[in-house]
Amino acid sequence: MSTAPTQEAPHTLPRINDPAPDFEAKSTHGMLKLSDFKGKWVVLFSHPADFTPVCTTEFVEFARRADEFRRRDAQLIGLSVDSVPAHIAWMRNIEGHFGVKIDFPVIADLDTRVSRQYGLIHPAASETATVRAVFIIDPQQKVRALIYYPMTCGRNIDEIVRALDALQTADANACATPANWQKGDKVVVPPPQTVEDAEKRMQSDYEVTDWYFSKRALDNQ
Repeated sequence: MSTAPTQEAPHTLPRINDPAPDFEAKSTHGMLKLSDFKGKWVVLFSHPADFTPVCTTEFVEFARRADEFRRRDAQLIGLSVDSVPAHIAWMRNIEGHFGVKIDFPVIADLDTRVSRQYGLIHPAASETATVRAVFIIDPQQKVRALIYYPMTCGRNIDEIVRALDALQTADANACATPANWQKGDKVVVPPPQTVEDAEKRMQSDYEVTDWYFSKRALDNQ
């Protein structure tokens, strides 16, 4: 009696505050492990394919903004299912045409092992392999934010930097950040959890709109 070959079960998409799946993979900087970057923030981003126009614009902008990520102690890591030689050829092509050097590693996920760990294979969304996604991973290697984009929509690097700033600010100051927050803006104070504290909040030095809605300025921004 013959049996049909079994297919590899798809991996569950990591959720916010889940441990980021560790991996070891070939990259344009040699063998790379996520655990090598423990203690740093990591911005892991996937792209559908090398030598494609939207992805090229994104890599140009990531390269132009690389120093901003470094100043935030964040490591950029790119990923697609293209080979290391393809990545290198594309990076050299970008440098020649746009005058920017890609100095961060790009994973060559030919066997899709890393892509499947991070839920990046969406056959209905991408005719190549990996979709356009971003994972922000904290120094304890937990997933803190994830953003997915359709094939036709290039990423906004300003928003990725803003999200990283917001996460780092929230961690350092036990606060939250409001809509459209930018570094230097006032932050949101967590709401009181008891009736007594709600009453105290109304008398506090914060910028109080109501007991549950207060803002404050930060001295360390």
